[in-house]
Amino acid sequence: MEPTQEVEVTNAFTQLQHIVSTLRGEGGCPWDIKQTPASLKKYLLEECHELAEAIDNNRDLEICEEIGDVFFILTTLIAIFAEQQRFTAVDVFATISAKMIRRHPHVFSGPPLTNEHELRAQWEKIKALEKGKPPSPLL
Repeated sequence: MEPTQEVEVTNAFTQLQHIVSTLRGEGGCPWDIKQTPASLKKYLLEECHELAEAIDNNRDLEICEEIGDVFFILTTLIAIFAEQQRFTAVDVFATISAKMIRRHPHVFSGPPLTNEHELRAQWEKIKALEKGKPPSPLL
């Protein structure tokens, strides 16, 4: 990603965080203020379903809108957990970044893999180790 694009993405996410904060803040929207992780679960599932439909229909504008809806719900969830001082957006992104780097040693640190079977076996082995389980002998 080009540096200008990185700044644009950062600014766009910051704007979305500000919108969510305003909606949930004093004088904000009563509906948004009362939301909890449990109450947002059904909306997250609904928006993911709508996104899947949009992908099936291969309609770019619909896909873009539905991705936005999913991001809104996710950003609201992050805000709720941050308000409760449980974790922040930085924690979320740092956690997923570390996980993806850890699960892709063939890209970030190790030898390349030559086929999809090796890739799948490596992925499952890493997931099992992360969960404290012994890797499957079938891998």
